[in-house]
Amino acid sequence: MNEIVIKQLSEEEIKQRQIKLWPIWEKEESEFPWEYKATESCLIIEGEVIVTTEDGQLFEIKAGDFVTFPKGLKCNWKVLSYIRKYYQFT
Repeated sequence: MNEIVIKQLSEEEIKQRQIKLWPIWEKEESEFPWEYKATESCLIIEGEVIVTTEDGQLFEIKAGDFVTFPKGLKCNWKVLSYIRKYYQFT
């Protein structure tokens, strides 16, 4: 997998994956470059962000989205409103 994947999970899937036991990351409105050293899965609790990849693809990510960022991805994060997410690196 070499693309950002955004999907919706049911409450049952969230429970099965034990996502609510994962650590929480939070960030105020800001903009910064990021490179993924490992694959990250995350569930956005609140907020909104636009992630732009090196090749110019834009991904609008918001509360309720379950997102997978592939290892090796280089991108830019633009946090539009205070964001909180459960996250896990694999």
